[in-house]
Amino acid sequence: MEYNITGHTGLTGLLGSPVAHSISPMMHNESFRYLNLDYVYLCFDVNTDHLKEAVTGLKTLGVKGFNCTMPVKNKMFELIDEASPAAEIIGAVNTVLNDNGKLIGYNTDGIGYMKAVQDAGHNIIGKKMTLLGAGGAATAVCTQAALDGVSDINVFSLKDQFYPRAEQLVERINKNTNCKVTLYDLDDKNALYESIASSDILTNGTPVGMAPNTDACIIEDESIFRPELIVSDVIYNPEETKLMKMAKSHSCPVFNGLFMLLYQGAEAFKIWTGEDMPIELIKSKYFVR
Repeated sequence: MEYNITGHTGLTGLLGSPVAHSISPMMHNESFRYLNLDYVYLCFDVNTDHLKEAVTGLKTLGVKGFNCTMPVKNKMFELIDEASPAAEIIGAVNTVLNDNGKLIGYNTDGIGYMKAVQDAGHNIIGKKMTLLGAGGAATAVCTQAALDGVSDINVFSLKDQFYPRAEQLVERINKNTNCKVTLYDLDDKNALYESIASSDILTNGTPVGMAPNTDACIIEDESIFRPELIVSDVIYNPEETKLMKMAKSHSCPVFNGLFMLLYQGAEAFKIWTGEDMPIELIKSKYFVR
């Protein structure tokens, strides 16, 4: 259908830096056109130094909502009026709804991951996860998995200057969900491999293996892979990481982070418009080669 911006067009968009590479405008604008919704989605290159002014301006202009990406997700949490349960635990926001001047913050990254698990044909509710990393993506995955009902999550993180922040996150998740989350030093390979041996799913939430360093992989001992172990990676460039290749060679079901990106966007779309994103259309145009 023909799509025209009108005097009633609702503004949505993406804040962060850099943002020019983002696929989000194509996803959302295609969905708006398909559903005949009078919205538009734009990208705004904004860093943390100018985030407050940008948000004030967008709020004054009556923006319907917006996404946040690096490096402004944590800073955005300080600027909202209300937070979803996941955003409250994580302390970071990737989606904001402007509800008549009240900014409500959400974190849809974890929802995107959990829906990607379902899309791949798996049910991990009531089961055990081993999660590599405690950064932004891993934090969102861990929090939403716990909220949704994953029974146990063992998180393995580098014991660096950010480790205390991971400890605080684990404490908040354990306090606010029924999931048992335990934090380990990533260098403790014995604990790592023991955890994987008793887990239903292994998830890499770190950038290890991302292009251009595609030969990197946290897992060194391939004997830990078994056919009933689900292996996932939040990375989608390359489409098949070294971790996934190793797992596939041992008959493990695998999936990457591409549909996590799709479904986190779909959740934001629903928050702003109340409508379901036309998932199959967006998949066919931008995600499935």
